[in-house]
Parts: sequence; C-alpha cells; structure tokens
Amino acid sequence: MKLNESNVDRIIRVLAGVVLLYLGFGGALSGALAGVADVLGVVMLLTGALGFCPLYAIFKFSTLTK
Repeated sequence: MKLNESNVDRIIRVLAGVVLLYLGFGGALSGALAGVADVLGVVMLLTGALGFCPLYAIFKFSTLTK
C-alpha cells in the first residue's frame, strides 16, 4: 500500500469518521441510516489512519504532494 492521502485529507477523514460514528452510535440516527453512518465512519477512520484510500488507487488519484 502506497500512501495516497495528504495530511489535510487524513485529518478531514478522521474527523468525519468520528462524527459519523457519534451520530450512528450516539442515537442521533436510527435504523438503517445509523448502520450506514457506522460503516462509513469506520471506513473513514481506517483510510484516514492508514493514509491509503482504495478508491483513490483504483482511479489513480492522489492528494499527496511529492
């Protein structure tokens, strides 16, 4: 896995992941929408923590400056 996210991208993903998890597990959302928020939150946290986005790799896109 080659890094393809900038630090700003990673910070935004982690913050968005935390917010989505809070909304899903915190009770602000319910039903299927809460489940979707939880899954997206985990994905955002993982991609932000790892610095690698599989979709970026598929489309040969990167926010990382060289």
